[in-house]
Amino acid sequence: MAKRRGRKVLGLLATVFGVLAILPVLLILLFRFVPVPGTPQMLLGILSGEGAHYSWRNFNQIAPSLPSAVIAAEDQRFCKHNGFDWAAIDKAMQEHKGGRRLRGASTISQQTARSLFLVPARSWIRKGAEAYLTVLIEALWPKQRIVTAYLNLVDWGHGNYGAEAAAQAYFHKSAASLTPAQSARLAAILPNPDDWNAARPGPYVAKRSAKLKGRLTIVRRDRLDVCIRH
Repeated sequence: MAKRRGRKVLGLLATVFGVLAILPVLLILLFRFVPVPGTPQMLLGILSGEGAHYSWRNFNQIAPSLPSAVIAAEDQRFCKHNGFDWAAIDKAMQEHKGGRRLRGASTISQQTARSLFLVPARSWIRKGAEAYLTVLIEALWPKQRIVTAYLNLVDWGHGNYGAEAAAQAYFHKSAASLTPAQSARLAAILPNPDDWNAARPGPYVAKRSAKLKGRLTIVRRDRLDVCIRH
């Protein structure tokens, strides 16, 4: 009896593990071709009363300056790595050993995987799940799709998710109509979108935005966004 019960438990665990491992693969394959209807973080926002403003836009419906600005701000090696920027991770660890606060070294791919499936929480289990999902996304999506999903799913503060909602909230225009300066401002507030404002930037955000706008030329000159330009 005990052995039979043990086999049932093991069978149940194997089934659960199989579902958790395979379901993301099927969803990632599906979302390569169809818009993502929403994310766990958006659902939490709705349940908490904050709301979630979200409208999916395809890559060609977003101003070209925005993905370039995001690459400049968040992940300049995006077109060169396969999901993990080991050089950035090593640098962050070395700085931490030197006494500095451990800074994030997440790539756009990692942030996309996190936004697509996970809720904001810190744990080693979540980190492991994020790594697995990042490998899947890099294997099953082209780089342009990864950036498109990132620009649509990222939290731009105050319940605004994605480029369209952010463009409407901060500048009262569509994501397709963003200027390079506005794209730089949106990219500038990504590290702290609930406290920083793209429409009315303080001194730090204004300085960071100006720097990112200047980097747009470098991104194009050095072809740092070549993998998303077909």
